[in-house]
Amino acid sequence: MDSSKYSLRDFVYIPDADIMERASIFQSYMDDVKEKHHYQYRRVSLNGSGPTMEVVDTYTGEIKEMIYMASNDYLNLTRHPRVLAAGQSALLKYGAGAGSVPLLGGTLDIHTQLEKDIAAFKGCEDAIIYTSGFGSNCNTLLALLGKQDIAILDQYVHASIVDGCQRTNVRYFRHNNMDALEKILARAQDEYVTKLVIVDGVYSMDGDIAPLNKIVDLAHSYGAYVMVDEAHATGVIGRNGKGTPEHFSLEGKVDIVAGTFSKGLGAVGGFIASNSKLIEYLRFYSRGYMFSTAMTPQAAGSLSEALKVITSEPELRQRLWNNINYFRNNLLSLGFNLGNAETAIFPIIIGDDWKVKEMGRRLHEMGIYVNPVFYPAVSRKLSRIRISLMAGHTKEHLDKVLNALEYLGREADVIGSAVKEKIAATIE
Repeated sequence: MDSSKYSLRDFVYIPDADIMERASIFQSYMDDVKEKHHYQYRRVSLNGSGPTMEVVDTYTGEIKEMIYMASNDYLNLTRHPRVLAAGQSALLKYGAGAGSVPLLGGTLDIHTQLEKDIAAFKGCEDAIIYTSGFGSNCNTLLALLGKQDIAILDQYVHASIVDGCQRTNVRYFRHNNMDALEKILARAQDEYVTKLVIVDGVYSMDGDIAPLNKIVDLAHSYGAYVMVDEAHATGVIGRNGKGTPEHFSLEGKVDIVAGTFSKGLGAVGGFIASNSKLIEYLRFYSRGYMFSTAMTPQAAGSLSEALKVITSEPELRQRLWNNINYFRNNLLSLGFNLGNAETAIFPIIIGDDWKVKEMGRRLHEMGIYVNPVFYPAVSRKLSRIRISLMAGHTKEHLDKVLNALEYLGREADVIGSAVKEKIAATIE
């Protein structure tokens, strides 16, 4: 099978093929993807997240050190000494697991402390914690919204939000477009019991920020509530790294603040912060909370300390923003299309799936770990190389990546005429 003629979407449903036949056909597709060295998934790390990473090369089996430009560990808190020490202490005190679901026997004092900490951090009355960020969004929305309600979603919201809205009415508005949002709000005003506008604070594929101040004003004027997913905002934006509500001086004014613990906070899990009545409701009606064993003590201990680190060590966020500004200015000067990126996530938009796959292959060979993103994850005209930065990246790391991108960009004719002879030596 020639994988260049197909996409992942083609194997979601195959007429007259049962699940085993479908898996077999899909395997033929994947075999060709691997043959072309376009399989940039599940690359195995030997030392975890950091500015550089030891990776087992999928194709040669060799261990190679790569510059890691695909992590959501923006502040490098996965390895921060205080975060590690707090996790180790909790592990030794409480054990490897909580032993039960949180509603019954699995709630530890370290869990309730984390709930208090994240609620205060987000300017809310209370919070509920989950074992995954995907689960926190999906299970919360499944618990809150029914047939008489409507979820009004930015078209670029995370998949966990989309999946959580399966039991309710859904309308999408054009990305960050307030006119489109207002039209839906006006039509929905008297038609549904609960109207909930849901946006990401920072969008994971585009790196831009939702205009939350405008969204809150508009939604509230039509009697709708607002939920913001802070997955890629926590630790990154806001004067003290507290996220999108702080960035827009809206702390305490957003109805539901959601997020994950697995990105800027460096561990795993998710949370919902809101008023105390809504949180108590979720504890009894959110099935993902009720029927999943509580968060591991080590994660809870590390996370409470990570929140303190974000507040007490602002220099980490400053280093991240120094890297963001340096990298963006250089990419723009080279002529790359970054869309509306304004945070630590950089979509280098190529608009050609084959070129994206080939650039991903070449970057891997050069020792640079990035995520090629193509259809159906994004439209074909917006296929891209996705890069994310960390506070720990050095100028040397960034320069090596910039030089490689310039070389490959000119070679693929996506930033101008091919003058690769001038710069070939810089990536040797």
